[in-house]
Amino acid sequence: MSGTGTSTSAPSRRAAPGLTRVRRVDDDGVSVLVGDDRPLDVCLDGRRIWTFWTRRDTDPVAPVDALARGPWPARRAVWPKPLRAHLNGTGRITVSDSVTGRELFDKTVTLGEGSGPIRVQNRRGVDLGIDKSGRLVPTFASRSDRDIEALLDATDAVLEALREAGVEPFIAYGTLLGAVREGAVLGHDSDADLGYVSSHTTPVDVALESYRIQRALAERGLRIARYSGASFKVMVSEGDVTRGLDVFGGFFDAGRLHLMGEINTPFEREWIYPLGTAELDGRPMPVPARPEKLLEAMYGPGWRVPDPAFKFTTSAHTIRAFDDWFRGTQPGIRYWDRHSHYAKRKPPRENPSQLGRKAAAVAERIGATEVLDVGAGRGRDAIWLARQGLRVIAYDYVPRALDLVAEQARAEGLDLEVRHLNLTDGRSVLAEGARLAQDSQPRVILARHVADATSSVGREALARFSSMALRAGGQLLTEFHPTYKTPPGAARVPDHTREEWMIGRPDPEVFAALLRKAGARGVRVVNRKPTTRPVVRVVGVWRGAGK
Repeated sequence: MSGTGTSTSAPSRRAAPGLTRVRRVDDDGVSVLVGDDRPLDVCLDGRRIWTFWTRRDTDPVAPVDALARGPWPARRAVWPKPLRAHLNGTGRITVSDSVTGRELFDKTVTLGEGSGPIRVQNRRGVDLGIDKSGRLVPTFASRSDRDIEALLDATDAVLEALREAGVEPFIAYGTLLGAVREGAVLGHDSDADLGYVSSHTTPVDVALESYRIQRALAERGLRIARYSGASFKVMVSEGDVTRGLDVFGGFFDAGRLHLMGEINTPFEREWIYPLGTAELDGRPMPVPARPEKLLEAMYGPGWRVPDPAFKFTTSAHTIRAFDDWFRGTQPGIRYWDRHSHYAKRKPPRENPSQLGRKAAAVAERIGATEVLDVGAGRGRDAIWLARQGLRVIAYDYVPRALDLVAEQARAEGLDLEVRHLNLTDGRSVLAEGARLAQDSQPRVILARHVADATSSVGREALARFSSMALRAGGQLLTEFHPTYKTPPGAARVPDHTREEWMIGRPDPEVFAALLRKAGARGVRVVNRKPTTRPVVRVVGVWRGAGK
């Protein structure tokens, strides 16, 4: 998605570019003497790989000379984590002002061990850059005219499919910005965005319509992954790159436009419809009747000035409204979506977890030949279990994190399948559970750090999914960080060990009760590690297997 929130005023763009100086570029990052807060482009051998703002995205550093003690503070922009792994070798680094184009640094530098040229590419040799979400992805600047044509063809096809589904779509966010401001796709962008405004005025009807549209597109053979009750991604291939084409639904109510991604602002319907057109790389595309009005709502009054590092802010009220209306089925999605990009480049650890070993032992004991790894993550346990001769289905909320493991499994001839499962989406749980229930065989389900990474709805769904998948018997093995229990009369101790991915700390006894309600027998709760961050194991046995 090219935009994820209603923007506030961008950082000051008033000039004084001479007040900003780049001191050095080294393994730590880019050191600058800062005047006004300005966006700077960092290029490798003439190709942009990153953009940062000189104040917003930097940290102060101690002055090293008299110049740095002057009126311009010394600050450092640290290399983004996904970019750091590629910065090993020698290359020409240039740093320029994004707004004026003024060059502030141009030198050949050696980073890391300095062996060979620096290459910021994926395993297929496709050039990568940091997008505004901090992901290292193939941006349009590195793609050929042929690739862009393929993307535009796919965009046209999805637009037509949406029209046939009964809505009037238009290009939105970064795609709209590129068409209106530059007449071309933005070089620093990495996806394409479409929007539509429903004729409905209540969130439930908008969500029902969005699912109907998804079914219509799926019948045309399009691959779709859902973001929320009113937005989804259509997967399109362009050369050797697969991108997501985002489709955002919206609606009008009481003079306000609510558009996923997340616009919530006073707006006039005639600013959207009837649609007009704008050229995007020579291709006419549908745009709102007053595109500048929508762009201002998305990017603020400074939308006409390029800013590859633009960041959105969204009011707490808007976040709460969209969460309540549409996003209850996507807890923690931004975290897992972001980390899936790292997982695709880093092989999983060779050794399994203790719970993975336990799953293999249980499968052998009860005669099960299939293990379901729910919340498989990078696939550490999944591929190890497959190497033991078991059939493995690796489920995940963001299954592309398992792309590398799937490739390894194919290369080794292993029986490992990757499938999507969203425990907070009843459609996903019931459809997959019903599919498994038709194939009656004992199974083992492995769910490591799933109960604490999902909501109470997700924990209830895990119990229901287990009851369907283990219809012929089997065991569910779970581990998670449990809730803290403060002794009576003791002061509550602040939780300093909560991880970013945690939705909560489930109560083991409450979770065990969910398993019993779902038909499990012999439910056991075992406290594994009496530390400041304990881990509890809860095992549920379904009739027909185990003791």
